[in-house]
Amino acid sequence: MMCGMGGRWQRLLPTLQLRTRGLPLLPSLWNGANPPALPMWAVASVSAVSPDGAGGWYEALAASAPVRAAEEVLLCAHAATGLPWWGSILFTTVALRGAVTLPLAAYQHYILAKVENLQPEIKNIAKHLNHEVAVYAHQLGWSKRVTRLTYLKNMRRLVSELYVRDNCHPFKATVLVWIQLPMWIFISVALRNFSTGGAHSEAGFSVQEQLATGGILWFPDLTVLDSTWILPVSLGVTNLLIVEIFALQKIGISRFQTYIIYFVRALSVLMIPVAATVPSSIVLYWLCSSFMGLSQNLLLRSPRFRQFCRIPLTKSNSDTPYKDLFAAFYAKFISRK
Repeated sequence: MMCGMGGRWQRLLPTLQLRTRGLPLLPSLWNGANPPALPMWAVASVSAVSPDGAGGWYEALAASAPVRAAEEVLLCAHAATGLPWWGSILFTTVALRGAVTLPLAAYQHYILAKVENLQPEIKNIAKHLNHEVAVYAHQLGWSKRVTRLTYLKNMRRLVSELYVRDNCHPFKATVLVWIQLPMWIFISVALRNFSTGGAHSEAGFSVQEQLATGGILWFPDLTVLDSTWILPVSLGVTNLLIVEIFALQKIGISRFQTYIIYFVRALSVLMIPVAATVPSSIVLYWLCSSFMGLSQNLLLRSPRFRQFCRIPLTKSNSDTPYKDLFAAFYAKFISRK
């Protein structure tokens, strides 16, 4: 979960151009009834890279091969489904989350469960190793520094051997981040290219016209900002729910983990004004992605689904995870005086 949440600061990517030009993050108040199509900085941020390489890093990213591939994925999904663009964005998000990130998230939980089940054995090894090193230190007259370094060196080796034995090195649990985060960035930039007519494909400006009428409800035009702030606020609330679910399921978290939780909470709130400065198509994708992340988090708490994915049972598992989650939420936010 944190892996999915720890890199969300990358959502500031589309606004970095704005900061560098000294312009305000929040959209200006409009005097007329209709907002402008996009701020000037948004249009400028997707300009093509100049042949002499004078373009900035964002221009290079917007014209990169992965972003072009993301554009093709979106176009193919739109053509295959025949849905309006809001439906195509929703369909693409659900499909990618279900086909790519859900299996990786299940694998992440599989690795973390095996690591958790190793903790009693690791504690037992640490106890015996500490005693053995202490005996050698007394016999050979080692200093405290040498004793500690010897203990740490051998402990790392023994724990590494356990990870190799059970094929569950914790680094494998980070694979979700290395796949999900780049995918999120590339699709976000691709949608920005479409919304500003800067797509590096023959369909660039025609897609922009389609997006202008491809919305629904209060955001019929996906190329403009959501002046109601409903999408940005919904995004912030969904991200906060993900953070709170993670926090509620952790017992005895460390001080460092507490700091991380507070940081991600602040980042979730900060995403609200940031999301209010980008086209509605991007915010819609972010909201769909976050909602799928929330659903994925809840699904992976299900004992039946964990059993289906062959995730090992651990001491922290519960037969009634949703009931426990509701009870923890009620105790923390409702019954607290």
